[in-house]
Amino acid sequence: MDGVTVIDHPLVQHKLTFMRKKETSTAGFRRLLREISTLLCYEVTRNLEMTTERIETPIQGMDAPILEGKKLVFASILRAGNGLLEGMLDLVPAARVAHVGLYRDHETLQPVEYYFKAPEDLRDRLVIVVDPMLATANSAIAAVQMLKDRGAANLRFLCLLAAPEGVERFRAAHPDVPVYTASIDSHLNEKGYIVPGLGDAGDRMYGTK
Repeated sequence: MDGVTVIDHPLVQHKLTFMRKKETSTAGFRRLLREISTLLCYEVTRNLEMTTERIETPIQGMDAPILEGKKLVFASILRAGNGLLEGMLDLVPAARVAHVGLYRDHETLQPVEYYFKAPEDLRDRLVIVVDPMLATANSAIAAVQMLKDRGAANLRFLCLLAAPEGVERFRAAHPDVPVYTASIDSHLNEKGYIVPGLGDAGDRMYGTK
């Protein structure tokens, strides 16, 4: 799909298989999500702009590569997005963090906003929006629009699993925002869950179901 990168690294796919298993415990699911999010973060940040800085090693001076521009912003769609956020911050601890509070109404499948907090200077930063699942895409579309309304102009969306229907809707709404995912699964069921999927990521991560 245009604008979509499937991260098919063997370690990502291996860990994803264990996350899919219904017998995986809450603790195991949470640990795997943190581990896999670090690997996903590695890929979604692969082409960051670089510059050089003059440094002194113990041997001699050199022009060494360093990230260019302001620090990244990781925007977590609450609550499940925090599972990806923690592992990503392990890799990029200096990143700024935005929180977008949305939940899906299980009757209408539409997102309901209840919280938003983000750095003020979003326009000057790369914003990586994170949510484990891109199912109907309603929450992702709304979250990205909220960030754009606050000035964000350079965004990427990172998820663990996506449904073809969600990818199509998201790309139609935000064609300027590339999508990174570990898997594009078969389809959505009548309740809006990804098939075969892994269930509700938030419930499995927090043990609430």
